[in-house]
Amino acid sequence: MPFDIARTRAAYPALTEGFVHFDGAGGTQTAAPVVDAVTDAMRTAIGNRSAAFTPGRRSLDLVSAARSAVADLLGAEPDGVVLGPSATALTYTLARTLGATWRPGDEVVVSRLDHDANVRPWVQAAEAAGATVRWAEVDPATGELPAGQYADLVGERTRLVAVTAGSNAIGTVPDVAAIAKTAHAAGALVCVDGVHSVPHGPTDLAALGADVLVTSAYKWSGPHLAAMVADRAVWDRLRPEKLLPSSDAVPDRFEYGTPSFPLLAGVAAAVDHLAGLDPDATGGRRERLRAGLTAAQAYEESLLERLLTGLAALPGLTVLGSPARRCPTVSFRLAGQSPQRTQEALGAAGFCLSSGDYYAYEYFRMMGLREQGGAVRASIYHYNTADEVDRLLTELDRLTGGKRTMAG
Repeated sequence: MPFDIARTRAAYPALTEGFVHFDGAGGTQTAAPVVDAVTDAMRTAIGNRSAAFTPGRRSLDLVSAARSAVADLLGAEPDGVVLGPSATALTYTLARTLGATWRPGDEVVVSRLDHDANVRPWVQAAEAAGATVRWAEVDPATGELPAGQYADLVGERTRLVAVTAGSNAIGTVPDVAAIAKTAHAAGALVCVDGVHSVPHGPTDLAALGADVLVTSAYKWSGPHLAAMVADRAVWDRLRPEKLLPSSDAVPDRFEYGTPSFPLLAGVAAAVDHLAGLDPDATGGRRERLRAGLTAAQAYEESLLERLLTGLAALPGLTVLGSPARRCPTVSFRLAGQSPQRTQEALGAAGFCLSSGDYYAYEYFRMMGLREQGGAVRASIYHYNTADEVDRLLTELDRLTGGKRTMAG
C-alpha cells in the first residue's frame, strides 16, 4: 500500500510550525513518542544505576532498553551496543583505544568522501602512533568512491579501514560490503559511519561487513545521543582508558560518566516509532523495522527522483556528483551566488537547509569548493512531501531568474 505520509507527518509536532525541513542530514525533527518518553522519564523518580532500590532499577532498565532497541535497528546484539553523546565522541574513544595498539609502519585507510568524524580521529591516532594514513579517493565527476581502489590501498600492515555507508554531503552510497571484504582479507578492522545511511533504509551489520558501526539517534527522529555497535568479541579485546572505579564490563567500560537516562528512554522510543512506520507490518521489532524503513526508503527515493529531475531543469544550478546509489541528499550551487546567500534566501522563504561543507571537509577541499563556501544541501526525510519538493523547486526557479525548462 502507498506510504501514508499524512499519518507519518502527524507524529512530528514541530511540523505544525510550518517550516519546510530539508535538513534531515543535519538532524531530523523529533517524533512525538520520543518527546513523551523523555518527558515521562524526567517526571519519574530515577536514581543512578543500582539494583538495590526502584529508581536505580529504572535506570538499569532504561539503559538495557536502549541497547536492545539499537541492536534491533542495526542487526546487532545488545551487549555489543556502546552508547554515548555523539558519533564524534564515540569514534574518538575507539580511535584512541585502537591507536594505542598501533606501531610505526602500521597503516590506516580513510576516504575523502567521509564526514570528518570518521576521518580526523583516525588520522590523529595514526599520527600519534607513527602509523601511515592512506587515502581512498572520490571520483570528482560522479562522486563515487570506487571499491576497486582498496585492493591497492589495503595490505598486510593495514590495521583499520574507515568508510561511510552514506555521504552526508552528496548522498553517495559506496559498496561497503566489497570494501569490507578486501579489508578483512588483509586482517583489518572495518569501521563504518552509518550516521547518514541508517535513517534511510534497513541496516544489517553483518551484510555490510562492518566490524564497528556508528549511528546518531537525532538523525532518525530521536534525541541527541549516539551508539557504536560491534560484536561482543571486538569489544572484549579492547582496553580503553577509563576511571579506575568505573565498570570494566563490556560494553560499559567504553561509556564515560553517568548517561542521560531520560534521553536513553527517547532512543528506545525512536526505534519503536520507526518500527511503526508500516502500520501493517507484523513480527518482532526487527522485522517491523525492516518493513517500515523499506517503505520509507521507497517513498524517499520517489521524492529524490522528483527533486533531481527538477534541479536538472534549472539553468545556472549545478548539482554535485551523480552517484549510482544515493541517499536522499543533494548538494548544489547557484551560479553567481554564494551558498550562504542561497541558504539565507531560502530560509527567508521558510525552507530549512544547510550550507557550507557540513563537516565533509575532505570532499569539499578536493573539489576546490571549501574556499568558495561549499554548497547548499537539501536532504529528504520520510516526513517530507512532493508538494514541499515542488515548492523548493519553485523558489529556486525564482532565485535563478525564473527560466526553468519544461522538464521541471
